[in-house]
Amino acid sequence: MANDNRLVAEQREKFGKGAARKLRAAGKIPAVLYGHGTEPQHLTLPGHEVMLILRKANAVLELDISGANQLALVKDVQKDPVRQIIEHVDLVVIRAGERVTVDIPVTVEGEPAGDGVVTVENTTLSIEAEATHIPERLIVSVEGLAEGSHLLASQVKLPAGSTLLTDPDTLVLAVSSGEMDTETDAGTAEAEGDEGVEIEGEGGAANDEMVDADTEKPTE
Repeated sequence: MANDNRLVAEQREKFGKGAARKLRAAGKIPAVLYGHGTEPQHLTLPGHEVMLILRKANAVLELDISGANQLALVKDVQKDPVRQIIEHVDLVVIRAGERVTVDIPVTVEGEPAGDGVVTVENTTLSIEAEATHIPERLIVSVEGLAEGSHLLASQVKLPAGSTLLTDPDTLVLAVSSGEMDTETDAGTAEAEGDEGVEIEGEGGAANDEMVDADTEKPTE
């Protein structure tokens, strides 16, 4: 595991929204560590370092807690919905050699043949991997794929030692004809050109109807 993921974590004794706000104002992030039958530990992490680490999904941290080392997997990150500031981090205790279940993002590379258009149907795949060797992403190449091609989860190459948990028949992406989008755009433009036409109903009033369509972790 990269040394950049080593952090000194401090034990946290004050709780509540007020205490959390003071921590964040001081450039720190409140966190909780749990799992493997251990008692939950309420911690404080260095904010800047955590933000850099969390740029990657499924980050594994090596925590120094009062001189004791502990591996932890980032399970959940709570952010302010407006400012996108990290408010709290949930961590799960892991051990070297242990296998964990994680969702890995799919990254598409390359260009399909001709005017093919790639549509990604599933942006992540669930796999089982060794806790200290979790892949950052799953790369899928569409280079030269013909129109009408599709890729299933079972066809995605996984890193050595990883096992696919997503249904193998799950559609990951498909390559369609670029002409279909052109025809759709043309049809839309034609429909928009007819907006000024009024159809007279009873009493000479135009019909202008509009339809609306409705369509286990510890706590602080």
